[in-house]
Amino acid sequence: MGQLTYEKAITALLVIDPYNDFISEGGKLWERVKKVAEANNCVPHMLQVLNAARDAGLRVFYAVHHRYRPGDYETWKYIAPVQKAAWLHKTFEFGTWGGELRPEFAPQPGDVVALEHWCSSGFANTDLDLQLETHGIHKLIVIGLIAHTCVEATVRFAAELGYEVTLVKDATADYSDEEMHAALDVNIPNYASAIVTTDEIIGSIFSMSAAGKVPADTIGRRNGPLHVAGLSPEVRREA
Repeated sequence: MGQLTYEKAITALLVIDPYNDFISEGGKLWERVKKVAEANNCVPHMLQVLNAARDAGLRVFYAVHHRYRPGDYETWKYIAPVQKAAWLHKTFEFGTWGGELRPEFAPQPGDVVALEHWCSSGFANTDLDLQLETHGIHKLIVIGLIAHTCVEATVRFAAELGYEVTLVKDATADYSDEEMHAALDVNIPNYASAIVTTDEIIGSIFSMSAAGKVPADTIGRRNGPLHVAGLSPEVRREA
């Protein structure tokens, strides 16, 4: 894969599912993710990329999974295995700590949080594509979880829609090394235009700023309303 360039006006960071249940000690899925996440420093790397994007004035978008609520799936005719697992374990349960975004990743004014996705893709049955399109975004830098489900599905869908996608490979994690391998080495290379490290993407973001593509008065500035469709008032207040 060749080295990509990024232009502030058309590039955004997409953060996928930074829920406490995934990336915080005590989360329902943390013990399953912990080994891989700690091996590649996933959470610190996610935060580094997020902070670099904010400092450079890049827009930040969130693709967040549906949070379980009683009655969600009981009347569905068909349910995918990944949805059945979320139903049985009440993953990201609405109104609970596990269903909140980890505080360091809370949306800030100017960020856009798309409607919650019901299965894996951040695009399917949400307004993510609309939000990106109306903000003039064509290039996505992707971080978050889980590599072989929501991240892979979102990257695939983005490519289908014509976005140029960069995945930060050490700012994602999975339940096992085998699943990480399947996602990062087998499947996602067919859809992501680049798969890079945290150091590499931060270098690219810094170079974009240093080259003058980011006006000095926009560095660290995030204007506009906070778009948090699909998030609870509690998360809005935290943002």
